[in-house]
Order: sequence, then structure tokens, then C-alpha cells
Amino acid sequence: MGPNEAIKERKALPILAQRTRRGRALLVHEDPEALRDYGNLLERWGYEVRACRCYEEGLCCLGSEVFEIVMVSQGGRSFEGRCVLERAIEINRRLPVVVMARCLDMTCYLEAMQLGAADYLAEPVTFSEMERVLRNHRPTLGKVA
Repeated sequence: MGPNEAIKERKALPILAQRTRRGRALLVHEDPEALRDYGNLLERWGYEVRACRCYEEGLCCLGSEVFEIVMVSQGGRSFEGRCVLERAIEINRRLPVVVMARCLDMTCYLEAMQLGAADYLAEPVTFSEMERVLRNHRPTLGKVA
């Protein structure tokens, strides 16, 4: 299932979630289509999304803005998204950082979790997975029908 299919799943999301602001989300992904699709999902959940197409831009945003959640792509097997994860945790150890991986790699998974990632997801991230992550890391979201 690609990011576009994940968008189709969002139809079940109630209108209330669209109207209630949940805070700010930083989304860092090098794929413009995935950036748009995941950004749309976060917006549907009520987040104001700051979307960045490169890790350097994400680092700049972390240094100048406040976020309630960070979602960053792993990049490749060399885990290019590590720099965003490390900086986010350095700024706020309680900030949930979710790593999204196109190529699942046990070494990257272990490293991400040891560095303080809140979750590690296989891409494409479905609506159901996004819902689970947002519920787990934002307990005040409440039940979505």
C-alpha cells in the first residue's frame, strides 16, 4: 500500500479531528509525495504540520520552533534521519519522535530506539498505524469513532 492508499483510509476520520488543533508536528521526508500524503494525515488529525524535504531543514526547524511530535524518515540503510532524531531528543527528551523506514533494518531500528525514538514504522505508513502512533504518543487525543 502506497502513501496514496493511506490517504484513502482517512475517510473514516471524523470531522471533529479536523477542527481541533492538537499542536504542531514536524514531518521530515525526502520524498515529496510521501511528505504531502503523511502531512495530510497529520492535518486531518488536527496538527499544524511543518513539512521539510531535507534533514538540514528539519534541524533548522527544531532549533527555532516548538513541536508536539516529530516524524522523520530513516533515509537509507545509513540512517540519514538520525541527525533529526538526535537533535529532537537533545532539545526535549519527552518529545515523541517517530522514525519511518522504507527499508527495515534491525541495526537502524535498534539505534533509533536506543537514541530515544518513540516508535519505528515500516513505510508506507497506513492510516491505522498513524492513528495508533498518534493515540499512543498523545494520550489526550481521546477516542476517534
